[in-house]
Amino acid sequence: MTDLSKYRNIGIFAHVDAGKTTTTERILKLTGKIHKLGEVHDGAATTDFMEQEQERGITIQSAATTCFWDDHQFNIIDTPGHVDFTVEVYRSLKVLDGGVGVFCGSGGVEPQSETNWRYANDSGVARVIFVNKLDRIGADFYKVVEQVKTILGAKPLVMVLPIGEESALKGVVDLLTRKAWVWDNSGDPMAYEIQDVPADMVDKVEEYRAALIETAVEQDDDAMEAYLEGNEPDMAIIKKCIRKGTINLDFFPTLCGSAFKNKGVQNVLNAVIDYLPSPTEVKPQPEVNADGTPTGEFAIVDVKAPFRALAFKIMDDKYGALTFTRIYSGKIAKGTNVLNTFTGKTERIGRIIEMHANERNEVDSAQAGDIVALLGMKAVQTGHTLCDPAHPATLEPMVFPQPVISIAIKPKDQAHSEKMGTAIGKMVAEDPTFIVETDEDSGETILRGMGELHLDIKVDILKRTYGVEAIIGKPQVAYRESITNTLEDSYTHKKQSGGSGQFAKILYKLEPLEPGEGFQFESKVVGGNVPREFWPAVEKGFKFSKEKGVLAGYPCLDFKVTLLDGAFHAVDSSAVAFETAAKAAYRQSLPKAGPQILEPVMKLDVFCTEEKMGDVIGDLNRRRGMIKTQEPSNTGVRIKADAPLSEMFGYIGALRTMTSGRGQFSMEFSHYAACPKNIAEIVIKEALEREEAKRK
Repeated sequence: MTDLSKYRNIGIFAHVDAGKTTTTERILKLTGKIHKLGEVHDGAATTDFMEQEQERGITIQSAATTCFWDDHQFNIIDTPGHVDFTVEVYRSLKVLDGGVGVFCGSGGVEPQSETNWRYANDSGVARVIFVNKLDRIGADFYKVVEQVKTILGAKPLVMVLPIGEESALKGVVDLLTRKAWVWDNSGDPMAYEIQDVPADMVDKVEEYRAALIETAVEQDDDAMEAYLEGNEPDMAIIKKCIRKGTINLDFFPTLCGSAFKNKGVQNVLNAVIDYLPSPTEVKPQPEVNADGTPTGEFAIVDVKAPFRALAFKIMDDKYGALTFTRIYSGKIAKGTNVLNTFTGKTERIGRIIEMHANERNEVDSAQAGDIVALLGMKAVQTGHTLCDPAHPATLEPMVFPQPVISIAIKPKDQAHSEKMGTAIGKMVAEDPTFIVETDEDSGETILRGMGELHLDIKVDILKRTYGVEAIIGKPQVAYRESITNTLEDSYTHKKQSGGSGQFAKILYKLEPLEPGEGFQFESKVVGGNVPREFWPAVEKGFKFSKEKGVLAGYPCLDFKVTLLDGAFHAVDSSAVAFETAAKAAYRQSLPKAGPQILEPVMKLDVFCTEEKMGDVIGDLNRRRGMIKTQEPSNTGVRIKADAPLSEMFGYIGALRTMTSGRGQFSMEFSHYAACPKNIAEIVIKEALEREEAKRK
């Protein structure tokens, strides 16, 4: 298939439990890809194929599948909703052309919906909205539409209205055609009739239809003029206007229904074809230089152009490492060689696979617009560009958030040690937010991740998938250090031991920066007292030293070093001497610059019933939380707060106990802030004890 206008690369994303995976199941059933529906709550959904996903009823890794609807090819990615796995959403959105944002009819716009929406805005992805679960108690389509406006700051373009509410939901009215789609209660998605609008809805339908057409015609001056003169444009022109506005992110076509009850999913599929862009209608991917700066060139989506593709996910399975790849331009065939611009090496494509969750369909070739998995890639990692060796180019890479929580892990015995090394290597390649380090002093393996659940799942995969028995330490917080005072100081490094010596003198200033500004270096040396070629060595010395703070050995953030003056010796001075001087200067001056411990502060979004609100807020206050807002809704209260990560371990258990299992929360890293004195003392004491234990 080579007609790119008939391709749709889409992602389905939402908050935990809004019904993304169920919606994907219904799409696969409708398009004939599967014949028996699997339910998430039974652990039988097609795209939730990991044991951990089936047990918890959540999606952990994004799953790709391909299906067809009305002679269009859909490449669909079902993404996770849990905040610990947002990297899966981020990297999926990076390679998709359009998305379906699923919102729960009763829960509305929930915390993770906001994060995902923000990612989609950053990636410039056009979306349609599907308000799901309208068969639930407390579901209210119009309330969710209002929340999309107020919470997300987006403009929903209502395309359908629900017929009936909650358990009485029968179907939807298509505003453009003024026709009602009514399903029977058999649960068969194809068991529907197209009828006239119910008499009690005629006025409402006309009101919403007028608003829809008014918004749409704003995209076309001629259509707008005709409409103002009282002539409604024909259906083709209206759809063209809606498509244009959707691709420009001016508004988002909004549909509704119940995926679980098989009502309203066809309308979503039709909207994907009618309003979401094909690969040729989105902005082409920018190409960059080795240092990440734009070259001004773009990977134009064209089968005849040189081959350009982005590896966005690595997944290990029984057949070897699968490299999920979005092809932007050109085409590839089995057995061809491609260049990985990150490593500078060429790799041979063993097999090309069209994925259907964890099943596979082998194909001989793939082209611009396709999302496929490649077998046989040896050194390719997430974010690497694959291209034609004769026309090298690098696509804009992905940037991932830094982990904020860590645990120590030790294999039970030597037999498990080797197994663990191999398993962790594969897991790190799959997940860029999962980082593994070895503590040089103790030899312990440290796993770092985005949250408790993230690390919990990783340990579970180690045990069950790879059969590694290990001893797990308690979670550790990724503290940081910084300084509070500005200080001028000098240091002279002199060493004479026969032959040529070492000499370097530096006069420098240390000053604190605003949170998030990182480490900065500047030289104000004039007159050549410290020759220009030694400045990078001074910077390198401080940069190396900042990885270990003077209070508890945590990396030091947000300070600036200014080299003011110094002295050198014509024979004894060298880059090594100045680097050594900078390292010693750091150790000498940092304790005098008011060092302090910083702790990671998390952005919290807690949902609970109104009668439990007092308990929840009281508990957050005890955890040193700062309450920012409280928003009442039909079903409860949403509390937004900032709280230190160190106080939030085990919070899900405490919240469930307080709210009789009805509370929910999501948490993501916000910023680093100074630790209170009593907490800082404990952190320093624990760090010293760890050092002492290592020495023994």
